[in-house]
Amino acid sequence: MQIPLINVHDHACAAQAALSPAAWAYFSGGAADELTLRRNDAAWEQWGLRPRVLQDLRAGHTRCQMLGKSWPMPLLVAPMAYQRWAHPDGESGMALAAAAQSCGFVLSHQTSTPLQDVAAWVAAEAMRGPLWFQLYWQARRDDLCALVQAAESAGYEALVLTVDAPVQGVRDRERRHDLTLPAGVRAVHGARASHEPVPGLCSGVLHRAPTWPDVHWLRQQTRLPILLKGITHSDDARQALDAGVAGIVVSNHGGRVLDTVPATAELLPEIAKLVRNDYPQATLLVDGGIRRGTDLFKALAMGAHAALIGRPAIYGLAHGGARGVAQVLRQLRDEFEMALALCGCPTPDAAHSGYLQKLSPLR
Repeated sequence: MQIPLINVHDHACAAQAALSPAAWAYFSGGAADELTLRRNDAAWEQWGLRPRVLQDLRAGHTRCQMLGKSWPMPLLVAPMAYQRWAHPDGESGMALAAAAQSCGFVLSHQTSTPLQDVAAWVAAEAMRGPLWFQLYWQARRDDLCALVQAAESAGYEALVLTVDAPVQGVRDRERRHDLTLPAGVRAVHGARASHEPVPGLCSGVLHRAPTWPDVHWLRQQTRLPILLKGITHSDDARQALDAGVAGIVVSNHGGRVLDTVPATAELLPEIAKLVRNDYPQATLLVDGGIRRGTDLFKALAMGAHAALIGRPAIYGLAHGGARGVAQVLRQLRDEFEMALALCGCPTPDAAHSGYLQKLSPLR
């Protein structure tokens, strides 16, 4: 008997059944003991909602502002690598589903589908959300410039530089499996490897890791706004915005890089206060553990302009291709609209901390 797919947890079960053990370990696992992975989910539950009643909701909508533009929905699909490993529809199917549900899409630098092909599928969709491209720093700046120029030409509207993973996390669950990618699945925009011997930590890899001057340099190479993804400290948030980036993403990489980092729901309020008070023109997003429409509402009430989801979308893709992703996003959209209505909050930008209450642990 097939289990009805009525929430993200059901989609996760269906995805696990559809994927190989290695693929499931890659897409669902986290770093080390996965404390941050589990905490990301649980932390949203530590906040309760305080609804208002008898509010006028007749002019309600889900539109939001990001990077100075209005978009239909404050929800984006986060960058995730090798999506064709999860399902042949891959990144194109994921982007199509996001566009069909008026959600944004951030294509991973480690995409298994060319960035031009993905953009061609969705760039002209009238009701889509933002189309952004994620970058990892490259050892050779000319490789990075070529990729940035390709993203600009293809129609991507912002660059998301991931800054919290100069090296890969220690992922115990992955190391128990052979993570050889299937034939035909690879990072199609992978850069040339650098074979220069360099001493230092992590076999010299950190010699090529980006620093703040590299962010300044990247800003000079593109006309696109840049967001930094992987900010967990308010000092880094300030330094990023002082460096002139257009926005930041509060993210601990889904618990996949450094274990025991606090949950993003725990980190967001402090960073949101800084952005709201000192950088009101900046765009602030958050990811990590968003599993319900109420979680999205809580993120906005804490001060984010939008949130990103990763694993829920890949679970939908794994068992149902583009249709499965669309189902996940539609369910989250419906739950979010219900949360707005039931809290007496007509629009996303009307959400604020007064709708939240920190809960005491249940005995």
